[in-house]
Amino acid sequence: YSTDFEVHRNWLAITHNLPLSQWYYEATSEWTLDYPPFFAWFEYALSHIAKYFDPQMLVVENLNYTSHATVFFQRLSVIFTDTLFIYAVHECCRCVNGKRAAKDILEKPTFILAVLLLWNFGLLIVDHIHFQYNGFLFGLMLLSVARLCQKRYLEGALLFAVLLHFKHIYIYVAPAYGIYLLRSYCFTANNADGSLKWRSFSFLHVTLLGLIVCLVSALSLGPFLVLGQLPQVISRLFPFKRGLCHAYWAPNFWALYNAMDKALTILGLKCNFLDGTKIPKASMTGGLVQEFQHTVLPSVTPLATLICTFIAILPSVFCLWFKPQGPRGFLQCLVLCALSSFMFGWHVHEKAILLAILPLSLLSIQRAKDAGIYLILATTGHFSLFPLLFTPPELPIKILLMLLFTVYSFSSLKSLFRREKPLLNWLETIYLIQLVPLEIFCEIIFPLTPWKWHFPFVPLLLTSVYCALGITYAWLKLYISVLTERISVRQKAE
Repeated sequence: YSTDFEVHRNWLAITHNLPLSQWYYEATSEWTLDYPPFFAWFEYALSHIAKYFDPQMLVVENLNYTSHATVFFQRLSVIFTDTLFIYAVHECCRCVNGKRAAKDILEKPTFILAVLLLWNFGLLIVDHIHFQYNGFLFGLMLLSVARLCQKRYLEGALLFAVLLHFKHIYIYVAPAYGIYLLRSYCFTANNADGSLKWRSFSFLHVTLLGLIVCLVSALSLGPFLVLGQLPQVISRLFPFKRGLCHAYWAPNFWALYNAMDKALTILGLKCNFLDGTKIPKASMTGGLVQEFQHTVLPSVTPLATLICTFIAILPSVFCLWFKPQGPRGFLQCLVLCALSSFMFGWHVHEKAILLAILPLSLLSIQRAKDAGIYLILATTGHFSLFPLLFTPPELPIKILLMLLFTVYSFSSLKSLFRREKPLLNWLETIYLIQLVPLEIFCEIIFPLTPWKWHFPFVPLLLTSVYCALGITYAWLKLYISVLTERISVRQKAE
């Protein structure tokens, strides 16, 4: 079983047995509570059902406890909470323009979107094989997106505010929500050229949004503020001492940066430019969650990643502010904020790529160019999740599920845009095809070699670096596409 079973079992035990004042101080297990208070209350609610399955799972001291009843309950709770995700997908499909002609229901954009979301390979393996509760959290996000597309702005704002206090990783896309709500809800009218009509600014709407944010925050953090524990909660939510990268490098810019540092270190040792006795052994490739120093390139601080992330999302936010383009512009900004944060954030988990893939699904059925970017990002991003399932029995399962989803994604989107040019060029096609020999080497060939014992991190490094190239390419291509689209709209307006 993955460590997340023990993580959530421990959180069930903490919230069930200990008073509120000890939730964010308890450290019997290494898997301390590090999600926002709403998720802690969610675990508290689940614990009162869990006691009827196996009361022993709720004992804090029962570290690494497992039983068939415990695992059954945890699996069942994920399936049950996924009903919110199903409803959110239904609402998103209602927002899709279904005017594109289709011979049958299987070729309708709404049907394709529903399958791309409900059958998403990454979400399926992360939640239902690896085990987490991302389904209902993404359900909250997609439902908030649907409400904003339906111009039900206050509902969308409320849902997103609640989501932030369930899992703070969604702060990645908060700039897109903030700018879009300010631009579309607080300014009630535009000039003929699409620019802001400053006199249309509504203080009432700003006040209502502010009240929603304040009330939700007070409900979530208020008890801990009264107890004087807010700094402790914040320190648990943002543990900067965990290091730049996760144990398995997320396929982002820092994976490429780390790989370059490793390559330069090896070159420096070969050419006698570096002293081997002063270089830490396996600092970045030890498979541990820890702080480390780069050898040749400058070491990266949390502040540096924050600045890089801010600079990366800035153009998308400017585009949304000056040329909002309605819900489509909001979705573009949301995906770019998610990708930019994934590319440059501190201690990013590989699973965070789903934060960009799922909302990009809504764009993929609207334009051929977006569909091509989606295929690159989804295929590469999903492949990067393979190391989460590392046992031999899981190998055929993940390959089969990945193939089924990928084949459907390519065939359905190709059919939807069959009258337009190919979705991928030859270079992109070659890149994606090379994932096959990479998987064969990492999963089949490498374990049979003696290198396995001396360089165990090599398969993870190769997967992370190769996928980082594809994700970086998709991010840049989407950015260029959005900027080009905005320039084109501006030229037409002039």
